[in-house]
Amino acid sequence: MNTLCREIAQMIDHSLLRPDLTDREIERECGAAKRYNVASVCCRPCDVKRASELLSGSQVAVGAVVGFPHGSHKTSTKVFETQEALADGAKEIDMVLNIGKLKSGDHEYVKKDIQAVVDVSHVGGAIVKVILENYYLTDEEKQTACRLCEEAGADFVKTSTGFAGGGATIEDLVLMRKSVSSKIQVKAAGGVRDLDMALKVKKAGATRFGATRTAEILDDCRKKEGE
Repeated sequence: MNTLCREIAQMIDHSLLRPDLTDREIERECGAAKRYNVASVCCRPCDVKRASELLSGSQVAVGAVVGFPHGSHKTSTKVFETQEALADGAKEIDMVLNIGKLKSGDHEYVKKDIQAVVDVSHVGGAIVKVILENYYLTDEEKQTACRLCEEAGADFVKTSTGFAGGGATIEDLVLMRKSVSSKIQVKAAGGVRDLDMALKVKKAGATRFGATRTAEILDDCRKKEGE
């Protein structure tokens, strides 16, 4: 795999979050993630242990979602979910912030909610990506959320769950990149379905993106790069 295709592969969090995914599909998709050497798989909590077993010995990290998909779990529940995911082998946590509290202006609640997950994750050696779910937010709220994520010690800000009415947009990625310091990375999720969009989110400053069409994106990259 040439340099560009390797770079794209290392941006991909292979998404295994569809509610109807079967055990057999989880096994097949973890095999694909290993074959294409992507950055991670992003799993439902019930699948983290199996994914960790399947990807043992590879460079592919296992990620888990927390407070998914609405962010309205109590903080103690999010912390418990995180602890369980870490025990099952997760090295990356994608948590949904509390959207309603953000829109209510309760910024202290939002920050403490994120920080609680960040603290337990970092102790366990895992990074945290905070999902803002931009579909529900104004630009001002997106900027505020980015600031709160950074203050809470998060490693990434992320556009979406992929399960709301809209996903990643280039405009949102540019806004989010401008709203955090260089210490924080940006992840796109929802709508990255081809190589063209993958290249656009990369140009906009994203260092990770969620994808279900991983094979198609990387096979197209190899084809276009003459491999």
